[in-house]
Amino acid sequence: MSESMTDTAPPAARKTEGGLGETIIVILQALAIALVVRTFLFQPFNIPSGSMIPTLDIGDYLFVSKYSYGYSRYSFPFGFPPFQGRILASAPRRGDIVVFKLPRDNSTDYIKRIIGLPGDKIEMKKGRLYINDQEVPREPIKQVETENLYGHYGPVPTYRETLPNGVAHRIIEIQGDDGFNDNAGPFLVPPNHYFMMGDNRDNSTDSRVPQDQGGVGYVPFENIEGRAQVVFFSVGDGAPAWAFWRWPWTLRVNRLFKVVR
Repeated sequence: MSESMTDTAPPAARKTEGGLGETIIVILQALAIALVVRTFLFQPFNIPSGSMIPTLDIGDYLFVSKYSYGYSRYSFPFGFPPFQGRILASAPRRGDIVVFKLPRDNSTDYIKRIIGLPGDKIEMKKGRLYINDQEVPREPIKQVETENLYGHYGPVPTYRETLPNGVAHRIIEIQGDDGFNDNAGPFLVPPNHYFMMGDNRDNSTDSRVPQDQGGVGYVPFENIEGRAQVVFFSVGDGAPAWAFWRWPWTLRVNRLFKVVR
């Protein structure tokens, strides 16, 4: 006579074991999906400094599209796998706001606007931007209230600047046209590199400052991680995003789901 094996565990125990296993599987699946989304589609970033005011403000949280320009090793967590160049590459446009790895350490995330393309000549003369010896037009618009270099709030000169490809964006000159980097260059952008500038022209360490002087310098294409797309959350007054009990006073509702241009 043959004997058959039967499950002698109580039904409650079997249910508990099955529930725990299913929970672990769901968590692992969620982590895998999050990793895929972060690597190949969208990654969240927050704005810690005022170098992109008035376009982006301190306390903004935004999504960056990872697929816009293809993928380099900096698209992946911890820079792995360590391959060179880009795959599925698509060239950035002048005027795009991008997140990139700082070239001098290849680890710190920066966000700036692309002003110069490979082969361009970039120069600043008395606060005016020149691209390939042509002055970029700007027109004064309503002033922005922001903090100056001495920590005081007040109105600052604000302009609408229109790049050669028609991209118009706002800039501020908190020191007028006599800021530290308002006379700089000329800079000749090397092949496969880009020239970055902040919209807060007098409070931005960008490509106008060489790497050996603590600046950004020219940014290799492979260092670009993605394009800024939309602000999905924003808090002011230096409040952390997780302090939800302060949201009635710190949440900037007018900035939620603001498209980045």
